[in-house]
Amino acid sequence: MNKRIEDYNKVLPVLELYRCVQSEGSRLGRPTITVRTTGCTHRCYFGEGGWCDSWYTSIHPEKGTHTFNDIINIYDENPHITEMMLTGGSPTMHPALVNELTHFAKERGIIITIETEGSHFVETDYPIDLISLSPKFENSVPKLGGMTPGGKIVDQRFIDTHNKKRLNLDAMKQMIMFHKDYHYKPVWDGTDKNLEEIENFRTLLGAPKDKTYIMPAGDNRETLIKMYPLVFEMVAKHGYNMTGRDHIIAYDTQIMV
Repeated sequence: MNKRIEDYNKVLPVLELYRCVQSEGSRLGRPTITVRTTGCTHRCYFGEGGWCDSWYTSIHPEKGTHTFNDIINIYDENPHITEMMLTGGSPTMHPALVNELTHFAKERGIIITIETEGSHFVETDYPIDLISLSPKFENSVPKLGGMTPGGKIVDQRFIDTHNKKRLNLDAMKQMIMFHKDYHYKPVWDGTDKNLEEIENFRTLLGAPKDKTYIMPAGDNRETLIKMYPLVFEMVAKHGYNMTGRDHIIAYDTQIMV
């Protein structure tokens, strides 16, 4: 058996827990509960697209604030919601939590989507409904000498940390084989170089175009609005799907709690 959470009153590496609407990918527009974990293997920076939009869980990870009972309670308060978005950070760094959530979802009839950069394969007692794979390419590597949102200067060690588990193809293939369904959801910065990386990795992954959702780079509303026409034209030309980032369009840089 895989590890599980034994103490439902213990504070977990869960930083945010809230009711919302799924804002990316193939389940776009569905009411869901977001469970955001803290801690990540990556330190993503997209140039004009900005730092990771949840940098407080990855670049400068804050401590968790929620228990498993908090997760149970929010579903009790919202019995009409039957979906869960498990995101981060990197949720697969916390296998016991992920596994416990599959037990909870099985009991409640909840559909789980897990957003992951693909650095870790996680085995669960019940397969996850949807793996949302968002691998990070060369355009996500922080620039030497730059400054993080928390005021830290980017050194080579910081860059090496980001690159260590980037593009873990074997882990992603394991996820696809083990869990129920998946989609491939890369971030595109508008350049031909990045598009070539996205397409080459799609081929390696074996992901068909109808499971590919191109997401514009941007950590704020203004940047995304500028990117949307480029993504519209590109996906129409190449036959991918487009996904927006509707939570940023709706709330801009506001952090949800």
